Amino acid sequence: MPRRLRIVATSPLHPDAEALLRQSYDYEAVQDGSIEPLSRLIVDADGIIVRNKLPDDFFDAAPHLLACVRHGVGLDFIPLEAATAKSIAVANLLEANKQSVIEHVVATALILARNYADIDQRFRSQGWSSRNGYEGMELAGKTLGIVGCGRIGRGVAQAMRYGFGMQTIGYSRSDIPADAGIEPVSLAALFSRSDIVSLHMPSTPETRGIVNDTLLRSMKPGSLLINAGRGDLVDETALIDALSRGRPAAAAIDVFEPEPIQPDHPFLRIDNIFLTPHVAGGTREASRRMSIQSVESMDRLLAGKQPTSLVNPEIWEKYLARLIQRSR
Repeated sequence: MPRRLRIVATSPLHPDAEALLRQSYDYEAVQDGSIEPLSRLIVDADGIIVRNKLPDDFFDAAPHLLACVRHGVGLDFIPLEAATAKSIAVANLLEANKQSVIEHVVATALILARNYADIDQRFRSQGWSSRNGYEGMELAGKTLGIVGCGRIGRGVAQAMRYGFGMQTIGYSRSDIPADAGIEPVSLAALFSRSDIVSLHMPSTPETRGIVNDTLLRSMKPGSLLINAGRGDLVDETALIDALSRGRPAAAAIDVFEPEPIQPDHPFLRIDNIFLTPHVAGGTREASRRMSIQSVESMDRLLAGKQPTSLVNPEIWEKYLARLIQRSR
């Protein structure tokens, strides 16, 4: 009788998803997300579900690994070239946390525009007099710039356009669908015209540090920056300098490079920056959806069927050959 396939997760999944995995596979999750126990578990694993960043040489210690599923969208957690070289099929989840991230961006835009974090702290320390001089900004009629007009970026634009009457402009490395309601512009024009800039690009060699000192200096007085994409899209030193100059007037940052940030990170000492620890996709609904869809993608891969989003389709035939060889 053939052995049950073994699945490892870099950190625990939603309990409903773990129950499904245990029905069909030998399954184990690393409880603290650390690499050392994961390196031991991966030696005889057939599949891995990734919630934490893997080292570049991680797959060297996984000779039997067939399938890798990203519990999310961003592929910077996975050494993709190494996986492809070893004919390991890699899948990610394009839709699972889309709504959660959209709502996070809308929420942080309101927090920044209305100075909610600041007024909360002043109210607690100063009492009713804290309302004296309070002034927020309405979103209606303002311009929203979307950097990266994929599924999430277009969703944010739609929410802000229909919810608040914002004008939406966008920069994308690929064509923006004509029905998206987003005016395509250059990156320079986007930063100089926008009242709010929201970042939604993946981390790639071409996008790292794309938000630099020149772009930040071109922002309008009173403008706002939101990053729920990837931490390394932004030159952090340039952003710190820009915030001290008031362009942007404030920023909301959910993602960092590296993660987690250290206790002495300079962002933690800046008043006009609203920080969250990479929780944009972290709703109850999205958490369960991502875990269940991770299991579904793993099931399809190990059954020899392409998942909804196969990241490296060029190795599919070699992958199937490995899968068939394993089943003998």
